[in-house]
Amino acid sequence: MFDFVRNNTRVLFFVLLLLIIPSFVFFGVQGYTQFREGANEVARVAGKPISAAELDAAHREQIERIRQQMPGLDIKLLDTPEMKRETLEALVRQRVMAEAMADMHLVTDDVRLQRLFQTDPQLAFLRNADGTLNRDLLAMRGMTPAMFTESLRREYSLRQVMQGVSQSTVAGQGVTDAALDAFLQQREIQVALFDAKEYTGRIDPSEEELKAYYDNPANATLFQQPEQVSIEYAVLDLETVKRGISVPEDKLREYYTQNESLYATPEERHASHILVQSAASDPAEKRQAAKAKAEQLLAEVKQNPARFAEVAKQHSDDPGSKGNGGDLGFFGRSAMVKPFADTVFAMKPGEISDVVETDFGYHIIRLHEVRGGDKKPFEAVRAQIEEDVRKQLAQQEYAEAAEQFSNLVYEQDDSLAPVAEKLKLEVRTAQNLTREPGVDAQGPLANPRFLEAVFDEEAVRSKRNTKAVEIGPNQLAAARVLEHVPARTLPFEEVKDRVRERVIAQQAAAAARQDGEGQLAAWKAAPDSAQLRSPVTVSRVQPQQLPRQVIDAALKADPEQLPAWVGVDLGEQGYAVVKVNKLAGRAELPGGRKLDDEYRQAWSAVEADAYYEMLKKRYKVEISYRGDGASVQ
Repeated sequence: MFDFVRNNTRVLFFVLLLLIIPSFVFFGVQGYTQFREGANEVARVAGKPISAAELDAAHREQIERIRQQMPGLDIKLLDTPEMKRETLEALVRQRVMAEAMADMHLVTDDVRLQRLFQTDPQLAFLRNADGTLNRDLLAMRGMTPAMFTESLRREYSLRQVMQGVSQSTVAGQGVTDAALDAFLQQREIQVALFDAKEYTGRIDPSEEELKAYYDNPANATLFQQPEQVSIEYAVLDLETVKRGISVPEDKLREYYTQNESLYATPEERHASHILVQSAASDPAEKRQAAKAKAEQLLAEVKQNPARFAEVAKQHSDDPGSKGNGGDLGFFGRSAMVKPFADTVFAMKPGEISDVVETDFGYHIIRLHEVRGGDKKPFEAVRAQIEEDVRKQLAQQEYAEAAEQFSNLVYEQDDSLAPVAEKLKLEVRTAQNLTREPGVDAQGPLANPRFLEAVFDEEAVRSKRNTKAVEIGPNQLAAARVLEHVPARTLPFEEVKDRVRERVIAQQAAAAARQDGEGQLAAWKAAPDSAQLRSPVTVSRVQPQQLPRQVIDAALKADPEQLPAWVGVDLGEQGYAVVKVNKLAGRAELPGGRKLDDEYRQAWSAVEADAYYEMLKKRYKVEISYRGDGASVQ
């Protein structure tokens, strides 16, 4: 067959052309494109697809954001099908809001955008001391002011879609009171507990009873040993790649020279200023008058520098520093607008600048002192530099190592030794793994995708290497099954003690329930003979250490029929007889906390969710992603 292919390539070429070209004519190129895109589609909103690539990119960004906020968090907790589904839900919500925003013609104008930027506490880190946008910090995040402005405008416009619902919710006082009564209402009760544990000493099940419990199909799963495998496995990660990297001394010194700013204390300057305010949009005449006033004040303070603070208090238009004689304290270069920063960082302590023009007006600056800017010597940071450089090189080399890892475990699939030898990896073993991660499992042994690959039918049958599985960012693992033990029901003799415990617990609970039901009937007939605990006042927020079933039963009793007797089946814990004596008003929350506002907020959230579900139907949301573990590459 293969000889025929090699010897007749030209014939095959023409046959393929005859097959492929008519297909394009019949279906069209567009049909092929749609078919390819459809195969990678995970959702649709208003007829527009969300691709698997978009989902992967959004999920990577989400993981990176969380990792920056919580560096110590185990990344495998985030890279799961469930978390990826949440990312998709967020993507869908964003698309739905965008469609609604466009249909409603919602726009955030420049005035409102500026006001929101100045007052939003979440954006405080992007504001300079004078309230302007910190352009340097923005540049570090890869954004221009124009990009940030449009992004923020879109964000606030999207929020308007839900604000009309969430901010207009009205929960009537009657409805609020009824809901809070159900949660906070108290009742005085007396209880008699028939604890199943007190009956266990009286129970001695026969061999026949034990065997009957074991043979009952309803109990079969209690005595099953799950499917298990023993494996060998290897892991490739950045740490492994980094261990094989050494960096020459001259390269370390070269890196130090190129990145000296990283090893220096940031320079800060302590200055005061006098501001004559004049917006950049002011008429030329107004700007000129402000500049003239600033030059007049400059002449005054240069003639008598000791009066700088006094002049600032009298004439500065900066309300934040005016009361302190213009004192701005210590600040870094990025904290101030560029013309101001360039001037102050070029001055020497004691100097007074000429008039400096910015978008806010005209400044006169006096520099008091300088601190920071000291550079650590190479020897003091050598270890840190070596670690940084090795990590950077490892990240560069990891992609090639990952490709080698994936290829070798596939091409030489009867052993992990070749890939371990090639990439200097350790081959480890693990015994008696199940499909569900163990409580103390770590690394790949705790990764659902890895375990899924290990228990794959082909991997179990052939005992060949699994494919390379991504178990986290820059982490690959592969395994080979050494031994497989199918799921089985353990023999009676092996689990007899466990069966006895179950039967005794079951029969003790039945005995407690029987006694409790008998006492309930007797005490209903002769209440004065009841042997109950002292009265206690209970509620859902103050259960007095009583079982939840007791509290639920007590609060369900008809308040028009009190006192009332209630029997409560506690399952394997036993039985309880409850006498509900009377209502006792609402429970007091710690610190006098009130729930009225929280209830209204919850009501608002429910209405907002209902409105969002309506929008999803309006824009025909379809989600085809099944969370089948598609990896984020």
